[in-house]
Amino acid sequence: MPSRPDSTFASDNTAGICPEAWAALAAANTGRAPSYGDDTWTAGLNRRFGEIFETGCEAFLVFNGTASNALALSALCRSFESILCHDCSHLDTDECGAPEFFCGGSKVIPLPGRHGKLDPAAVERALHRGHDVHYPKPGALSLTQSTEWGTVYAPEEIRELAALAHRNGLSVHLDGARFANAAAALAPRGVTPADATWRAGVDVLCFGGTKNGMLTTEAVIFFNRSLAREFAYRVKQGGQLASKMRFASAQWEAMIEDGAWLRHAAHANAHAQRLAAALRAIPGIKLIGEPEVNAVFVELPPAVYSALEKRGWVFHRFIGEHGYRLMCSWNTTDEDIADFVTDLRSEAARAS
Repeated sequence: MPSRPDSTFASDNTAGICPEAWAALAAANTGRAPSYGDDTWTAGLNRRFGEIFETGCEAFLVFNGTASNALALSALCRSFESILCHDCSHLDTDECGAPEFFCGGSKVIPLPGRHGKLDPAAVERALHRGHDVHYPKPGALSLTQSTEWGTVYAPEEIRELAALAHRNGLSVHLDGARFANAAAALAPRGVTPADATWRAGVDVLCFGGTKNGMLTTEAVIFFNRSLAREFAYRVKQGGQLASKMRFASAQWEAMIEDGAWLRHAAHANAHAQRLAAALRAIPGIKLIGEPEVNAVFVELPPAVYSALEKRGWVFHRFIGEHGYRLMCSWNTTDEDIADFVTDLRSEAARAS
């Protein structure tokens, strides 16, 4: 058994800081710069994100995904309104009530949908629940891209849901903790980040940096700039205003400058495909769906999982009793995959 647990496939959060972000931190760590976002790196944020999304936008940086989602939604919803989301969305299952807290009481309403994607019919039904003032008024629709099931919304799917939301007076929020992975998956189809966001009807995107190799920096990007009114106050009140903002902003500048944000996401996605191909070749091991981004879902016999756990491998149950998620990251290597597959093949053969 290894001297310490191996969390390579437990999450893309377990990877370290990528070289571009690390170099940017070092470069920003020379001399002095104005604090609280008055530095030159932060001053260029809107322009840099505008380059990616081909439009004017207003961007704010916070420390983590929970804060980005909760604060963004607080700008979209009043306390008597509701947030419609998928029933396995991170904001409903993993954020400790933060959206409701920062919205002052807005009710999160989880809805069904296959493979992590919201079903327009379920959204339509939810829009007409309750009666009059006795039920929360729908205020926002939240989508996740890529989804918690590792699936990717096509632009036309987002467009249909966003149009439904806008017709009924709802704003559209996109939880993009892994938006980079979705963008990398969509790029070969000729889909741009703009096509998958504001052109499809997204009002605000929470653009994840941490899972893609950066250190504690997530971007809240308003395409509907009217919704960003006084958002800086929400960031400050939420304890998310960095005094040394240059360190967060410099990372984004470096990642955007030569396309590293997309390159690293594509690397993670490609290694998920390699991992899935290796798993298919092992008798008794069953994939749950086909990987679209950097997540691989696999069904493992209990004895095999227990044996891998004893060998030191750490990953998490995600679907049902025996369905597990394996995550690849910006620094997953072929050797990582080979080591895991060797152990899995050995234990699967032993259990058969």
